[in-house]
Amino acid sequence: MAFSGWPREAFDVLARLDGDPSPSEREAVRPERERLVRLPMVALLRELAERDQAYADHSVWRYATTVPAWQRQGSAIRLERNVELGISFDLDGLRVQGAWWYAPPEQRDRYRAAVAGDPGVDLERAVRRLRRQSYTVDGDLMVRVPHGYPPDHPRALLLRHRSVIAARRLGTGAWLHDASAVDRVQAAAEELRPLLEWFCDHVAGLPVEP
Repeated sequence: MAFSGWPREAFDVLARLDGDPSPSEREAVRPERERLVRLPMVALLRELAERDQAYADHSVWRYATTVPAWQRQGSAIRLERNVELGISFDLDGLRVQGAWWYAPPEQRDRYRAAVAGDPGVDLERAVRRLRRQSYTVDGDLMVRVPHGYPPDHPRALLLRHRSVIAARRLGTGAWLHDASAVDRVQAAAEELRPLLEWFCDHVAGLPVEP
């Protein structure tokens, strides 16, 4: 299936799932949702992987028991252990995010050491650039700077992070319904690349597990 955008009817399907649909209402719309909402996401990620092999390790979420999982089609591209590029589609259109999250203690230790050292300057620069490009950059924060680091460290806020998530909505428009949507996603992925590569280089440390 070649990617050709999301059909306009995909929004009709998601509108039927808005609110608090019952399990039977969800099941009634499953075939249309699969064809009009989920399969275009599968095709988009395959197109991205053809353009750049760094995006080859990807997953497109299937159905779950929770209502929000039916209302939003999520996907993730694993670049390294706990480092992901995420793409989602819902009634508000497309959203792209780069995330380092759910990290084990050894990664958090490497993260803090890198932030406190010279590599932290590059992370700070990448975060500042993304904010200028209208990304929100947040995550799970500790109340205080972790033990062993000075509270007045110039990158104290970054040191408090237990996860880092940079996200931006690409929104909706005529482009969403044709093949050019993949170009918008790829452009956003390029904007996120410096941040995600920083985590791959300085924090992940271990290959993605099969």
